[in-house]
Amino acid sequence: MGSLTEENRLNDILKWEASNLYSRETVTVLSGENLALGAVIGKVTKSIPTAGTLESGSNGECTGVAGGAKTQFGTYKATCITANAVDTDGVWRIEAPDGAVLGDLTVTMGTSGTGSFTDPQINLTISYAAGYNAIGDYFAIEVTQGSEKAAAIDFAAVDGSQNACGFVIAAYDASGGDVEGVAIVRDAIIDADNLVWPDGATADQKAAALAELKAAGIITRLAA
Repeated sequence: MGSLTEENRLNDILKWEASNLYSRETVTVLSGENLALGAVIGKVTKSIPTAGTLESGSNGECTGVAGGAKTQFGTYKATCITANAVDTDGVWRIEAPDGAVLGDLTVTMGTSGTGSFTDPQINLTISYAAGYNAIGDYFAIEVTQGSEKAAAIDFAAVDGSQNACGFVIAAYDASGGDVEGVAIVRDAIIDADNLVWPDGATADQKAAALAELKAAGIITRLAA
């Protein structure tokens, strides 16, 4: 006769909570997620566009926009400081929302030139489909507040879901759309051995996430 493995119950993980009115919080589980009981979650706190908007000028595109580990809220600017021409490379200065200059991007000379920029805050590509830009033309990239929806922690993400903010107290299948759920997000004692992690999560990643949970008052004790 084959053996059966009993799935975790909440009390296998949660050993104490301050009060279920305080330690627990209603969360919206992001569409497409399928969370097991005890899954460690993050929240989508940042919305990062995939393209920049040309606020001044009439030519070119800013595409391939992606955030990084240090992306700030606010508007990033890519400003033309050297105009592109047949025999001249275009140079664009990249600035963070706080005004800090992150660096310059060079677009190769000609009407079909392209250049890319990589930084822990923002990544992007500027290209000319036709014509040229003038000094002072700029693209704006606005990073805004995210949906705050919950998802399984994703250590490769840059939208906030890479940061542990709690764990769910039941299984929630959001394959067909957002669903409401409940998570432990503060002041609790847990047996971390029974938390559910993404496939491939490393010991270092788990340790970092547990440190984030500890900062919220969710502390680990060894199973008796």
